[in-house]
Amino acid sequence: MGPSAVRVAGLEARLEALGHQVADGGNIRVEIAETQASGSRNARYLNEITETCIRTAEAVLAALEEGRFPLLLGGDHSLAAGSVSGTAEFYRRRGQKVGLLWIDAHSDINTPETSPSGNVHGMPLAALLGLGPEPLAKIFGYAPKIDPENAVLIGVRDVDAAERENIRRAGIAHVYTMRDIDERGMRVVMEEALSAAGNGTAGYHVSLDMDWIDPVDAPGVGTPVRGGATYREAHLAMEILADDGRLLSFEVVEVNPVIDEHNRTAELAVELACSAFGKKIL
Repeated sequence: MGPSAVRVAGLEARLEALGHQVADGGNIRVEIAETQASGSRNARYLNEITETCIRTAEAVLAALEEGRFPLLLGGDHSLAAGSVSGTAEFYRRRGQKVGLLWIDAHSDINTPETSPSGNVHGMPLAALLGLGPEPLAKIFGYAPKIDPENAVLIGVRDVDAAERENIRRAGIAHVYTMRDIDERGMRVVMEEALSAAGNGTAGYHVSLDMDWIDPVDAPGVGTPVRGGATYREAHLAMEILADDGRLLSFEVVEVNPVIDEHNRTAELAVELACSAFGKKIL
């Protein structure tokens, strides 16, 4: 229901008002969880999620081959294993690599061996960096999709002990917690993050989880954590992305209208997407 909520909030019309040509590719087919066996407790619905992510990766690859910019809406953050794979594959075929900005309250770098919940939406970054789970990691037949020196975490504030070890094991050098944003400011953090993600790459994918923002402004998310980015900090980050001009693909995820308040979170997701795609105050 997350993508529908963002559509209802007027994403297409708002982007067109900025001068973009928009084509809605419809929804990626997702199996209904209640009709499926959940499988292993350590990685529930892994097979179904992998199939969905493969379809997502192929859709992103096709959009890029057609000269379009992929903008994805979610939904569960596990879709990033597919979206980033599609972008990475497009540029790999051209002898280039891509960077990744993971903007999220969580690091999502658990594996089936370390996950306390078995929820695969806590594993997509691990898959993209080649830690597993293997079906998600090996979309298009290879791993990793992102080199660790080009992967940047921004705004994390809720990280499992095992995830801290996985961050070290993966070799991610650029992790900006909310304390870093508090102490150093959003502009400095974003400039350093863009430098790292863009170093030796064609550009970068941005994976924006709405729970990065404080739940005061974004209540409709599955795993809210107090102390997130403010409304203006979030817009500033997106405006800096637009100014930088190296954005290759973009997703906004974890919009859950069931627990939202009058579609506020979806409306904010639309606002932030517009800032990332060039909306300015003046």
